[in-house]
Order: sequence, then structure tokens, then C-alpha cells
Amino acid sequence: MINTRLIAMSTSDGAPETKKPRPECSSNGSKDQNGTEAGAEGDSRDKVALITGITGQDGSYLAEFLLKKDYEVHGIIRRASTFNTTRIEHLYADPKAHKGGRMKLHYGDMTDSSSLVKIISVVKPTEIYNLAAQSHVKVSFDLSEYTAEVDAVGTLRILDAIRTCGMEKNVRFYQASTSELYGKVVETPQNEQTPFYPRSPYACAKMYGFWIVINYREAYNMYACNGILFNHESPRRGENFVTRKITRSVAKIYHKQMEYFELGNLDSKRDWGHASDYVEAMWMMLQRESPSDYVIATGETHSVREFVEAAFKHIDREITWKGKGVDEVGVESGTGIVRVRINPKYFRPTEVDLLQGDASKANRELNWTPKVSFVELVSDMMKADIELMRKNPIA
Repeated sequence: MINTRLIAMSTSDGAPETKKPRPECSSNGSKDQNGTEAGAEGDSRDKVALITGITGQDGSYLAEFLLKKDYEVHGIIRRASTFNTTRIEHLYADPKAHKGGRMKLHYGDMTDSSSLVKIISVVKPTEIYNLAAQSHVKVSFDLSEYTAEVDAVGTLRILDAIRTCGMEKNVRFYQASTSELYGKVVETPQNEQTPFYPRSPYACAKMYGFWIVINYREAYNMYACNGILFNHESPRRGENFVTRKITRSVAKIYHKQMEYFELGNLDSKRDWGHASDYVEAMWMMLQRESPSDYVIATGETHSVREFVEAAFKHIDREITWKGKGVDEVGVESGTGIVRVRINPKYFRPTEVDLLQGDASKANRELNWTPKVSFVELVSDMMKADIELMRKNPIA
């Protein structure tokens, strides 16, 4: 049985926090937040973990999942003047002081090779989950070079860091790939053999990451897997992603804090699951005897329009659609109030119309199946955002 050890690295997509104690972090990766040398001989830890992107949606759920399995989780966060640890602060033994427990944070960055080498060499993880990314598709058109640096070259940097530390035979590596690789799909549903046709700088960067993982796996006999995860959401989803924008806005309408909100393409169809289900699949991939790549999906598709309707249904309101194109509006039945409008600024330069995954391989080899349905997902997000807006109307 392998000695499962892991560390975590974060992106800055979490909501910044102020007026809180600063998380104590090592500046060079050599000591943890309690001042103890992270890789010291004679410590009693038998499960330690590295997750890049620990402060993101997936990173926070994965950290929770691993802590429940008695891992010690190390996280790397980028130095900033504001805080971005909102999603993981509850994992500290003392959340008010940001101290204690089996989660420890260190400073580092996916654009800084030296920080990756230092951390890996000292902590000596045996499992690394690379979740760090600039993951917003629309934003990737505006920040294309940065997206490539983090999502594409960043993956190469961490793979090279593993080799630089001489740990390519000891580390199991998970790469967060994406259904956006399929882009302008050539077949439906999409599986591990479906050709890619990326339609955004984000997808192109992730395509490099996908293939460099396979290249290092074959060239250096590394245990490295790609998880081609289809869209997965939760109450921890970033506020500027369309699903969270919908649930936040409908929650504000419920509390009479907003009259309407604006969206882009209502007819885009996605295969939406719950992030908590998907992080379990990540872990499952690294527990197999040999590495492979897996599609993780529910197999169901729903349009943005359907997501809007489901969110309003949660607050016992019905939306009917009137008009066409950019003039289409969503009207609340009974009151006639316009609740949804179209704004062309939210259209992507190149659209992905339909994504639907076939997770048969994961079901067969990992015994993985999604537990949360589409309706349950929307309900979970709506309950959380209704409570959030009740407590903090300006959130």
C-alpha cells in the first residue's frame, strides 16, 4: 500500500477577506505555520497531501475530503495584501487565529519554479493534486498570456519540479483537466477517445497541460493522471461564474434586493454536477495500481435557461420567456416583472454550445457515480445564497 502524502497550492479566485488574522505561512516552504520543519525526520505523519488551488472551490472540498481520511494537508497560497482563505478557514483547529489542525499553508506560486521545487523537496509528497488555474473561460480571452503561464506552463513547472527533486518514481500526480477541451464537439456524448477542439485560450492552455502530463507519464514512467471533469458547481463556486451568478441574483430577488439580472447565451448546454462528488473521483484516480485518464460527468445536459428556471422554482416562482435574440427576457409569471435580460457583453468570442460527458470508464474502473442530482445541486446553491443574502445584502 502506498504512503499517501499530499500538499496544497492555491489560486486567488476566492473572495478576499479583511480584518482577520493573517494565516501564518512559510516564505520559503521549509517550515509549516507552527515553525516545524515540514519534512523533519521522525515525525509521526503517515498521510500528507499537496493540492494546488486549495482556496478554490475544488481545493476546499478536496481538502475536507482528505482530512476526513486522516491526511495532513499542506496548502500553498500566493502572497497578497488581502485574504482569500474564506473557503478553507473552517478547516483550522482555531479558525479565528487561522492556526492548528492538520492543514498548513505555505507561500508559493505556479509561475515560480523555485517555490515549487523548495516545497516539494522539503515536504516530499507522494500525491499532488494540481488544481491551480485561471479557470474563467470568458476572462481567459482578456488574460490569455497569463492563462497560458499558469494553466499550461504552470503544469510543466510542477512536473519538472517533481523530477528536479528526484521524486518522479514516488509521487502520484493528478492534473485537473476540463471538458472545455472538447469545445466545438465532434461527437456527443464525449468520452476519453473523443477528439479535442478547444475554443478558448483557457481550453488551449489546458490542452497543453493535458498532453504534457501524458508525455511525462510515457517519457519518465511517472504516475500521472488527467481528470477530464465536466462542469461542477456548489455554493463555493466563484461569484463570477454563471451558475453562481444566477443563484446569487435569484436569492437577491427573493429578498427584494434586486429587480433583474443580466446573462449571455441562455441556450448553452452543460453537464453540471456537484463539486463534492467530483473531488472524490480525483482521489480515486490516484489509488489505482496504474495511471490513466478519466472523464468525470453526470451524463445529463441542461441549458443556462433551465438553470435559471430551476433557481426560480426553488423560491416558488415561474419564469416565462419572451422575445428573441438579445431582446429576449425572462418574465415572472403572475407579476409580469422582467427578471432576466440579455447583455451581449457576456457572449464569448467563440461559444461552446453543448457539453455532455460519458463517464462509463470511471464507473467501470473506479466504481464512481455522481450522488447529487441537477435539482439537488441547484437547491443546495439556492439555500446557501438565500442565507448569505439574508445575513449580508451587499455580498
